[in-house]
Amino acid sequence: MALLLGVDTGGTYTDAVLIRDEREVIASAKSLTTRQDLAIGIGGAVRAVLAEAGVAAHEIALASLSTTLATNALVEGQGGRVGLVYIGFDARDLTAQGLADALAGDPALVLAGGHSHAGTEVAPLDLPALAAWLDAHADVSAYAVAAQFATRNPAHELAASALITAATGRPVSLSHHLSARLNGPKRALTAVLNARLIGLTHRLIGRAEEILAQIGVTAPLMVVRGDGALISAAQARERPIETILSGPAASIVGARWLTGADTAMVSDIGGTTTDVALLRGGRPAIDPQGARVGGWRTMVEAVAMRTTGLGGDSEVQMVADGLAGGVTLGPRRVVPVSLVALDAPDVVHGALDAALRAAVPGEHDARFVRPVAGVAAQGLNAREAALLARIDRLRPLAEVLTTRLDQAALSRLVARGLVQVAGVTPSDASHVLGRVDAWDAAAADKALRLFMRRRIGSGEVLARDPQAMAQMIIDRLTHQTCQALLEAALAEDGFDAPEALAAHPLMQGGLGGHAGLTRLQTGLAVDVVGLGASAPSYYPAVGARLGCRMILPDHAGVANAIGAVVGRVTMRRAGTVTSPSEGRFRVHLDAGPEDFAASEAAMARLEQVLRDAAETAARAAGADDLRTTATRDIRKAMVENREVFLEAHITVEASGRPRIAD
Repeated sequence: MALLLGVDTGGTYTDAVLIRDEREVIASAKSLTTRQDLAIGIGGAVRAVLAEAGVAAHEIALASLSTTLATNALVEGQGGRVGLVYIGFDARDLTAQGLADALAGDPALVLAGGHSHAGTEVAPLDLPALAAWLDAHADVSAYAVAAQFATRNPAHELAASALITAATGRPVSLSHHLSARLNGPKRALTAVLNARLIGLTHRLIGRAEEILAQIGVTAPLMVVRGDGALISAAQARERPIETILSGPAASIVGARWLTGADTAMVSDIGGTTTDVALLRGGRPAIDPQGARVGGWRTMVEAVAMRTTGLGGDSEVQMVADGLAGGVTLGPRRVVPVSLVALDAPDVVHGALDAALRAAVPGEHDARFVRPVAGVAAQGLNAREAALLARIDRLRPLAEVLTTRLDQAALSRLVARGLVQVAGVTPSDASHVLGRVDAWDAAAADKALRLFMRRRIGSGEVLARDPQAMAQMIIDRLTHQTCQALLEAALAEDGFDAPEALAAHPLMQGGLGGHAGLTRLQTGLAVDVVGLGASAPSYYPAVGARLGCRMILPDHAGVANAIGAVVGRVTMRRAGTVTSPSEGRFRVHLDAGPEDFAASEAAMARLEQVLRDAAETAARAAGADDLRTTATRDIRKAMVENREVFLEAHITVEASGRPRIAD
């Protein structure tokens, strides 16, 4: 009997499951995610699931981790301070692919160097300029390096990396390690995001390994990649960007395992995001354009998924436009008032009661802020540092914001992961409506009483009682979830501007079954698998609104943890053969270009290099019984009635189940 342990670290909860012989779930458990030290939540969930199953830690044969940490960090704009070394490009290229937005003011150096499409050097690499820049920008947590046509010849990226490592000792992300495709700005963006996530991922994996060892789990730790495949913990440390959409990808694998669904949309609601993907032929589709998350399109292979900043812990914001008013949710996550009240009931209830006694609503009523321990405070300006010093413990937000300028400083501290803001969320609304009772319902009731006092355009209060306020919030969550599903379905059907189409009055009228002089009916023509701990509470209304069958499987709340441990190890390596001149075929390798006189010889050489690399990586990840396949995409053209080789793109995939410990 093989016992498999799956763990998922989400924005709000950490889940753990035990699966026997890859056939049945024998126990599951949840623990609050503890961002100040993720190991506390992981340890709590693992200890609880072992106790429920009545098994010893040493009996675990395989442990695997999926996480929304990287996804949430990018959605919320969090992560470490990075430095970009941009080789052979024009400074104007920093605006391409959202690169400047991703840097968010972090330092960048445009450096002479780079190669041509054929892999030949265009200009020498200016290493002295790089050394001088490093001296002036040492206050970063990691560096990203992207060179022009580095996938054709990575020599300049490798040389820059060697200098950065020797001078700083900080982690370096190289763009050609993350993708074999062209598009330098997009590779640079991917490298920047990878560098930004390194610190977060190292802390998560390191602490996960430590706590599992303390509990007595001796099995190797695997991590779920964004395409649903498993990789070793060491590989995840090197390429944390590949774990974006890790949690959502695990949920798709888990949905298939739980339901056996062949074709269905899968919607997974967590604390921070709602993730929508399509199962087709029993497999999650891979996004050919690369994972898109947090507003950025990366070059990371991942499931084709639309991630929306909508979850149980989404910030509730008032909509003041028009006479009717209303609310909208997200995209930022905040800590629910009902949850933060568990940690500091005197502070929370004292502030809420004081605000309720006030005759006039305050701008920051029912909002709190607290520090996050263990995060390095690098690169702060004087105002940000002063504000952080005032946030020495959980405090009402109004106590620490002294001027309007502090708002921007607070946003920066939140983005850096140094502090957390607490406020009204759908989770609080669910407590007021009696749908859940896990946290402090009394605090949630007070928070909604404060929120409902706000005035809309007509001068009326937003709602008359906490129950009406709570229902307004839940109805908005239903609406935004339906929008997310419609947008994903329309995009999958090939429609342009799916966001605009989903919001169109005709589409919205059809959802309500409009029957005037015209009859309209719209919705989804495919089943939806609803996942997440809150899915049974929120998703029946979504299915009714969209006119589709909503499947809510047993263990839906821990589908991510299930998917974390039932997947396969899969390693893909890709490369290109070009023809720089007639009769010459160039293989582009990490060690430099190699030329051949025949295209078949060149492709065979590349395929063997890729096969060796994929199989080595798969075995390093702990895979057994490898199955390796290779595909060739050969591009040719007709020139003067003669077929001419242009280039070939070769992909090798090595796959196997992870090795089970004795």
